[in-house]
Amino acid sequence: MGLETIGRLLIGGALVLLVLGGLFLLLGRLGLDRVPGDLVFRRGSFTVYFPIGLMILVSIVATILLNVFLRR
Repeated sequence: MGLETIGRLLIGGALVLLVLGGLFLLLGRLGLDRVPGDLVFRRGSFTVYFPIGLMILVSIVATILLNVFLRR
């Protein structure tokens, strides 16, 4: 694998992270950072957060988008 290929992979990965970061910022502003189905456990100053509901929502949306754009 040449340096040119590695450079393209790094740029592509950075673009994917940029889009995902913007998507998560948008979801946070829309109030979708805590949806029903998320689990939050609190004990004193210790908090554990499992975003199960959000991950199910993201999975459904990603499945629909991938089926629409990558259908042959």
